[in-house]
Amino acid sequence: MRFASKLPEVGTTIFTVMSRRAAEENALNIGQGFPDYAIDPRLSNSLIEALSEGRNQYAPMEGTLELREQISNKLNACYLRRFDPITEITVTCGATESLYDAIQAAVGPGDEAIIFDPAYDAYEPAIRLAGARCVRIALMPPAFRFDWDEVRRALSDRTRLIIINSPQNPSCSAATREDLDRLADCIRNRPITVIADEVYEHVLFDGRRHQSVLAHPELRERSYAVFSFGKTLHATGWRVGYCVAPPDMTGELRKVHQFNTFSIASPLQHAIARYLSAYPDAWQGLSTFFEAKRDLLAGLLRGSGLEPLAASGTYFQLVDYGAISQEDDLAFADRLIREAKIAAIPLSPFYAKPPHMTLVRLCIAKRDETLREAARRLSAFATALRPAS
Repeated sequence: MRFASKLPEVGTTIFTVMSRRAAEENALNIGQGFPDYAIDPRLSNSLIEALSEGRNQYAPMEGTLELREQISNKLNACYLRRFDPITEITVTCGATESLYDAIQAAVGPGDEAIIFDPAYDAYEPAIRLAGARCVRIALMPPAFRFDWDEVRRALSDRTRLIIINSPQNPSCSAATREDLDRLADCIRNRPITVIADEVYEHVLFDGRRHQSVLAHPELRERSYAVFSFGKTLHATGWRVGYCVAPPDMTGELRKVHQFNTFSIASPLQHAIARYLSAYPDAWQGLSTFFEAKRDLLAGLLRGSGLEPLAASGTYFQLVDYGAISQEDDLAFADRLIREAKIAAIPLSPFYAKPPHMTLVRLCIAKRDETLREAARRLSAFATALRPAS
């Protein structure tokens, strides 16, 4: 039996492709965004305790109450507003499920959704599966700033959704309060929902503070805000995220969630709740932690011919290879794997119509020795390619 694909041109994600190539070439993988160091042993112990207490059966659909209460406390500490754990917070299978559920709740056939390139690759497939059309607006390197006049021009009577991501992966840029004000101005008096992908909320550099839709009086009334314990607790494999929204919007999201994953692994939720209860400031210090890693890698690469761009947040670093090659980024990334034994992520797959770029993304969520070894290999590769003077 043959049937028509709903996503005929969607293939394997660039993350899977590059990680597979890294394994084939025995390359050091600093492309895909996962830490190579241990999680806090206190978090591990919390999981052991939860398992030993028999927390092994289904969790409630919306998430364990203990975890949602801890999330409410954390949000209040961050954004000085208390969100109701009963009606406004839902635990999901990572941030990706939150994004999918929110998109399905927000748009349907004939609707339009605006996203910003370079865009996380889960956005458009979810929009299309909802029957909506994706309108993509490019953020241009090297600053990757929003052009709100272009957003206004892209709005139509069919626009029902705008997705923003800040700090932004893969550009490493961050929205300002002015950006949120301009967004609110663009959609005022229009039936448009906002999805704010804020999974790197605690990873901002050089004294920046995260600008959340939850702290914006106008936007929070029409936004789904999406977060990730995987990023906050260095535990990407745990796949525990959450979504915060007003009660009526949360109700619509849960209609999708209950027929998608229904509930998330109970012992993981109890472990995180226990951990946050005992160590409520455990997430603080992430900016300092990752800024040191950004500075380490950038300092080692600066002057090599692989020049680091200014990174405002996330646990990634873009480097510009234009001084040593004008190859397209896919070809250059493949060459890095083969010749330098380094896996990086090219930027062009995150654009519908990529501009000319000589950029690849590196992950700084690695041990210092991993970053030093990566810099050594990359510098040696760049030296070999540098034109003779």
